[in-house]
Amino acid sequence: MAVLAVDTSAAVAVALVGEGGERLASRVADEQRRHAELLSPLVSEVLHEAQVHRSELTAVVAGTGPAPFTGLRVGLVTARTLGLALGIPVWGVCSLDALAAEAVGDLGLGPDDEVLVAADARRREVYWARYRVVAHEGPHGVPVLETVAGPDVARAEDVVAAGHAEGAVVVGRGAALYPELGEAASAATDPEASGDAPDLPDPVVLARLALARHAAGEDLPTAPLYLRRPDAQVPGAPKRASA
Repeated sequence: MAVLAVDTSAAVAVALVGEGGERLASRVADEQRRHAELLSPLVSEVLHEAQVHRSELTAVVAGTGPAPFTGLRVGLVTARTLGLALGIPVWGVCSLDALAAEAVGDLGLGPDDEVLVAADARRREVYWARYRVVAHEGPHGVPVLETVAGPDVARAEDVVAAGHAEGAVVVGRGAALYPELGEAASAATDPEASGDAPDLPDPVVLARLALARHAAGEDLPTAPLYLRRPDAQVPGAPKRASA
């Protein structure tokens, strides 16, 4: 029995894990525009590698963002369609949560350390959330984290001005795009370890978080975190010409 995880918040990422959270197969395509073309083939690839038939899946996990409208929608619709077709539950997990959990493991963070995750939101903005580490490792091998602030979307300079970077380790693609986030962090990552900081959500971690939260009886809604309106808008009614 296996759990499938998909995330299209930043790249196209797919993983298959066992019910204990062990990795069976995973794929990540660092592509921000061809989500619809790439996702289904990657799902087929991980199922083939793990020699798991779709009928053996027990749940589907979807990264709920935050992310731009079009890419995020592809992952959520695919997850919901699979869940409906197979009659299995679909669980949602904030994609920034996965990045924060990865940072704890990759950077050796401990209790009371804090992490600011900053993902690229384009328009010179970041999707961000700040977390505090409760335990380095919890059920299913994932850290226990508490959300301190966010998720939200804002200009990097506004995140800094509000003090959200201060005293935190900053990870995610926003950290590389906007150096002021790292410069504002008084608890900067060890320079020798900074190369290990994650910048994309790992679908394996996403699945493990979902399994741990489900076992704890938490709700796992699949509502997307768009945080702002899509770029494409329905045109308004034409104005009447004055006489």
